[in-house]
Amino acid sequence: MEFVNGGELFFHLKQSRNGFDEGRARFYAAEMILALEYLHKSGVVYRDLKPENILIDSEGHIRLTDFGLSKSGLKETNGRTESFCGTPEYLAPEIIRDKAYGYSVDWYSFGLVLYEMLTGINPFKTGQDLSLVEKMNEILNKEIPIPKKLSVEARDFLKQILKKIVSLFFPIYLTLLAACRAHRMSRGRCRRD
Repeated sequence: MEFVNGGELFFHLKQSRNGFDEGRARFYAAEMILALEYLHKSGVVYRDLKPENILIDSEGHIRLTDFGLSKSGLKETNGRTESFCGTPEYLAPEIIRDKAYGYSVDWYSFGLVLYEMLTGINPFKTGQDLSLVEKMNEILNKEIPIPKKLSVEARDFLKQILKKIVSLFFPIYLTLLAACRAHRMSRGRCRRD
């Protein structure tokens, strides 16, 4: 593995305290979309997208790391798997519901990372001492507040990608990918504003 000397996205988020400006978040989001697209086209679901697993290199580009929970071979299983795994605060509802799932779990986690980049907080890291079951119930049932300080585009994008029921949010992976790439929040050149 190459040396990536810019630190974790987690570190940079903690330094910013209130999240990044939308230009910087959009830049990192665009690179995450490209990384997830590559993995998914290769038949890999990542399953652990979180700021601690996103490194930033010396030029400001991201690298995904820690593929320990990733699952390959999804091309042979019609894009589905059933293992329960991931970091609780970034788990997609379909993993918690203990049903077969596909690449959509990465897009939900991506939405949570984007939310955190824009607000400085993860809506499921409340500081409360919750059991795992309580935390999972919160993920399934808590309405995620979308701050009005965000642009209309950012609010709309987050509302779309953080829906709790996959069939309501983007029923087909390619539809999601096209929507992510086309949405104004992720459009633009791959550079920081």
